Amino acid sequence: MQGAQASWLPDGRRLHLHHGPIDMIVDVTGPGRDAALRRAAARFETLLEELAAELPRLRAGTGPMPNGETARLMVQAVARFAPIFVTPMAAVAGAGAETILAAICDGTGVEKAYVNNGGDVAFHLADGQQMQAAIASAAGGTIRIRTDQPVRGIATSGRGGRSQSLGIADSVTVLARSAALADAAATLIANAVDLPNHPAVARAPARDLSPNSDLGDRLVTTGLGPLTEREVATALAAGASRAETFRARGLIETALLTLNGKTRDVGRNILTQKKDPEHA
Repeated sequence: MQGAQASWLPDGRRLHLHHGPIDMIVDVTGPGRDAALRRAAARFETLLEELAAELPRLRAGTGPMPNGETARLMVQAVARFAPIFVTPMAAVAGAGAETILAAICDGTGVEKAYVNNGGDVAFHLADGQQMQAAIASAAGGTIRIRTDQPVRGIATSGRGGRSQSLGIADSVTVLARSAALADAAATLIANAVDLPNHPAVARAPARDLSPNSDLGDRLVTTGLGPLTEREVATALAAGASRAETFRARGLIETALLTLNGKTRDVGRNILTQKKDPEHA
């Protein structure tokens, strides 16, 4: 496997950071942009090795606090959701994005910055700035976040994504105060969008699909057949109940749940406009 790579995307503005399974897109606005992007690339060089060194702990539900910066963020994020079972791997993408963002902001002249780690995003907004992001869901559309709003992380999880899911959600997008919190919450809410023991849901032990899965012998969703509108509503209600609990505990700000083209908002409607077909 090649080492960490940093290159410009075709637009000549956004930086692409790639190493093994990690793919990040980074952008910075402000007079400190060039130095900030150099810090991002330098910090990225060792990120994967740091995580690999602590994988046994990160795949376990409990254990000592790890040593690495990103691993600590992962453990601290998922601990907030106790007593629900989750391993630190549920926050890996969000925590990785936060680590690179911290390096970007470790200097002056950064007005706005984001790190998009496979769809899980950490961002910084100086006074007067705002961030706009597309939502990957059946609802489509975009969200706009201002400096005075507490959200600094966005994450999406669900069936058919990069990670295994215990539930049947097409997608669950969460906005939270940090990307690591959003990442863990999206995973857990997507797990709760479910119809236990339903014949239309195909499941298999996680370990059978991926021998090193942190989910072990837990059953993950491998397929989904037809559902009635009532069944879709029931599954979304189960996920929304968990999201409402997380919001009441201050763990998330809002969430958008989708299944079979149906959506459910928790917190507030986060879409500011409909999807632009040219930017799908």
